[in-house]
Amino acid sequence: MSDEVPNRPPSAGLIDTLRVPRNAAIGASVGVALALAAYLARVLELFGPFAGTREYPVLGPEGWFLLLAFVLATSTALLVTSALTAIEAIRRAREL
Repeated sequence: MSDEVPNRPPSAGLIDTLRVPRNAAIGASVGVALALAAYLARVLELFGPFAGTREYPVLGPEGWFLLLAFVLATSTALLVTSALTAIEAIRRAREL
């Protein structure tokens, strides 16, 4: 048996063909915009004060909602990027 690794085509062509960098930029923009809107709506109480009474240890309510906004932004960015890349892959597959 040979210890040589077989030649593989570079993956950069696939990434460029599926327009992943563009999709990631769009996903990040949508994620940050959604998280910012949710954070501002909650912290600035744009829809009125929150009815519940809770205590938020260590970080306070703004800190905890900032962490939640980060999770919302990253998960939304991943979802949008994946969806746009899948749509582009389907378009390219139909062209073949």
